[in-house]
Amino acid sequence: MDQQTLGALILIGLFLLLMFLRVPIAFALGVSSLATAFYLDIPTLVVAHRMVNGLNSFTFLAVPFFILAGQLMGEGGISDRLVRFADTLVGRFKGGLAQANIVSSTMFGGISGSSVADIASIGSFLIPSMVKRGYRPGYSVAVTITSSVQGVLIPPSQNMIYYALAAGGVSLEKLFLAGYVPGIILGGGLMCLCWILAVRQGHPAGERHSFRKAVMVALEASIGLFTIAIIIGGIVLGVFTATESAAVATVYALIVTRFVYRTMPFHKIMLVLKQSLGTLATVVAIIMTSSAFAFLLAYLEIPNSLANIIFSISSNPVIAMLAINVLLLVLGMLMDMGVLILLLTPMLLPVAQELGVDPVHFGVIMIINLGIGLCTPPVGTSLMIGCSIGKVSIEKTLKDLIPFYLLMFTVLMLVTFSPRLVLWLPGLLD
Repeated sequence: MDQQTLGALILIGLFLLLMFLRVPIAFALGVSSLATAFYLDIPTLVVAHRMVNGLNSFTFLAVPFFILAGQLMGEGGISDRLVRFADTLVGRFKGGLAQANIVSSTMFGGISGSSVADIASIGSFLIPSMVKRGYRPGYSVAVTITSSVQGVLIPPSQNMIYYALAAGGVSLEKLFLAGYVPGIILGGGLMCLCWILAVRQGHPAGERHSFRKAVMVALEASIGLFTIAIIIGGIVLGVFTATESAAVATVYALIVTRFVYRTMPFHKIMLVLKQSLGTLATVVAIIMTSSAFAFLLAYLEIPNSLANIIFSISSNPVIAMLAINVLLLVLGMLMDMGVLILLLTPMLLPVAQELGVDPVHFGVIMIINLGIGLCTPPVGTSLMIGCSIGKVSIEKTLKDLIPFYLLMFTVLMLVTFSPRLVLWLPGLLD
């Protein structure tokens, strides 16, 4: 066995072993990278330089701002106002509360950029409410967790920032715009599915709201929703970059929750800052160690080996992309989404580019795949949180999830093989 093959086995094998032993992901990445560097006689200073270089990016500055903005909006009561607004829009229809759940996720996903944040805030209120209205607990969880996948597609998606960092040179502005159409298609498909299930299973309609109440609720929610206009409007009009929009959105979120909604007293602001700092510290550690890990992957030419394996299955681009999708779906069931993006992008993006797939398009394909993984056992974070809130077992929820899985897979195939759906909106920046 040559040195390169043994080095690859040490890198990947030790990482998987440490993951199996439940070592924190940042330590697993760092230890496996250092062990491999020692074996290959690569100076540790080079590894340290690669770790620091992983953070030496203007794009990375968007991460702490979007984390803070999302937590300010979540803790500041924006989610409650969005739920009431969504209920006035679609709550009166058959299965209206499920429809309101999806609309709420669409709007809140455009603010928090996180599937987990969506479920923790909106789901904590809507899942119990749906159960009280007569929906099955498993169905309530299924609607909530699958609609929350929009949060990783619709800007400001934190996972798109991770992809931009791992891909290197991919425009974050274009990535943000690329997620809108797939996110809206997913949301629209979920609403159609919920309407069909509501008719077949007799789900209740919600109450009708007076025009005056609807206008008041809309005005109150619009203040928070203006965050989306700041982020996307500023990017499209060229007022500021995605990173700059994150800073502006954070300041706006602080002003709205502190002085307009008056739901964020000083002590609560300090608590949010503390929580955000803890989240950011974890993210920084993972990005640094994953940068070193990615460097060693490239040094050992693992992406080329993976490309050869995929092309050995078939040189047909359609079959090769299906193989990549299957790989992403399986891995998404086993590991955290953000970590997989940082690890797999340096390996799979070169393969996708050889197949003629645009880097922005491939980023959206990867994020949808891994977003589905958030809703699947055994490691689906969104599935576990949703089941915990709904007080229902994963096994019972999976029965209700089957039609939702089929819908999400259909959207994935549509996005994979219809690049114009993804790329026409980012083309506005050219």
